Amino acid sequence: MTFTFSTGIVLSPLFVVLPQAGTLAGGTLSFVNSLTLIGIKILEIKQSVFASNDREADEVRRQLKEKGVFLLNLMSSPGSGKTTTLRRTIEALKDEMRIGVMEADIDSDVDAKAIAETGAKSIQLHTGGMCHLDADMTRQGLEGLGLEDVDLAILENVGNLVCPAEFDTGAVKNAMILSVPEGHDKPLKYPLMFTVCDVVLVNKIDVMPYFDFDMEKCKEYIRMRNPEAKVIPICARTGEGIDQWADWLRTQVAAWKNPDKQ
Repeated sequence: MTFTFSTGIVLSPLFVVLPQAGTLAGGTLSFVNSLTLIGIKILEIKQSVFASNDREADEVRRQLKEKGVFLLNLMSSPGSGKTTTLRRTIEALKDEMRIGVMEADIDSDVDAKAIAETGAKSIQLHTGGMCHLDADMTRQGLEGLGLEDVDLAILENVGNLVCPAEFDTGAVKNAMILSVPEGHDKPLKYPLMFTVCDVVLVNKIDVMPYFDFDMEKCKEYIRMRNPEAKVIPICARTGEGIDQWADWLRTQVAAWKNPDKQ
């Protein structure tokens, strides 16, 4: 099944969208004043946009709690191995819990087909050109997936280290994959992504001998951004480290579904 989002926001060429006013530099303010003088309407993006999304995300989590469903938001760069990691994850957990996967992409259904081959329930989400999912999009995706036969729902977010980190999807936990070829310095360059993640999977460790990748430096940089983040080295291709990742996920799902037993 493919689900395509429509944002419902249409701006004519005479509308200009700008950052929150407090972030505007003097040159930009001059530009704004010039636009105002010639009658062009200025739309400023306010913090309330994120506040509204946060409220929606809290509501998504409330509904998930009522249904006993754990939602994981999985993020990474394109090509880091999200889909291969998901296939390994499903293989490790499919006999213990019912798994549903939402594959988010700007276009195509390649990943959803790959997940469907595992026997897991899957749905393809098309974002209509947007580089991330927000809480309302996630809610619509969950409705399309159907949660009546799902214990663990996984959202494979759009491949991007910037935008997905900015929006709370309503997930119970956030995970991200950093692949060895990307380099160990990514936590320094994309701080928010590593700040919001509860667990970081360092994938493609089988190719470490061929890249200038320092695992200890990587862990150090991640701790700088988020001292609480769990770091798990894996190789989705060979399966190395997947058992540790599956154990972490089992623990999180159990804690969400039965908090009194933890």
